[in-house]
Amino acid sequence: MPKYRLKSRSTLARPLIAAAMVAASVLGAIAQQPPTPTRVRGTIEGVDGDLIMVKSRSGEDVKLHMSADMKVVGIVKIALADIKLGSFIGTTTVPGPDGQQNAVEVHVFPEDMRGTGEGSRPYDLRPNSTMTNATVAQQVAGTDGQTLMIKYKDGEKKVTVGPDTPVVTYVPGEKADLKAGARIIAFVKPLPDGSFETNRISVGRDGLTPPM
Repeated sequence: MPKYRLKSRSTLARPLIAAAMVAASVLGAIAQQPPTPTRVRGTIEGVDGDLIMVKSRSGEDVKLHMSADMKVVGIVKIALADIKLGSFIGTTTVPGPDGQQNAVEVHVFPEDMRGTGEGSRPYDLRPNSTMTNATVAQQVAGTDGQTLMIKYKDGEKKVTVGPDTPVVTYVPGEKADLKAGARIIAFVKPLPDGSFETNRISVGRDGLTPPM
């Protein structure tokens, strides 16, 4: 009788183990899938009505459908000196070998955009990059750029901005700016057919590539 019980438990355990292995395999496959993009960066190849054809920075052909309420903003280059004490900025940073946060780019928000996305969060521009939107609380000029102390509602961060770091700001834009050859960053949501819908596009002026 004990041997029979042992055999029954072993028989019952086999399908449970198999099911667990299948579940682990499925979860592993899901974990390896790339995240759904929320931004598309690239160059416009053509526009047809509300459809924009884009060659992404990774070489993929992407279709963007403009929403009825889509907003277009222009991106223009400004000087490092245009970052002022009290400016509300966004900056993409990556950690340096010494742990210092080095700015990959800085975008200065106009006053009517102050407070946009305030905080610090992981970003997809580069590996290990972070986007921080915050107010410049302190500036220290150096021979190799500036060191900024920026503060947001949940903390603060010290950022090194080199002399060659792209610095840009936003200007009003319009749909006429969306033409072949323009370089853009679009905020998107996926559609069932594999294309995307966008309600906000930042477009570089005068051939500028939006650095963020």
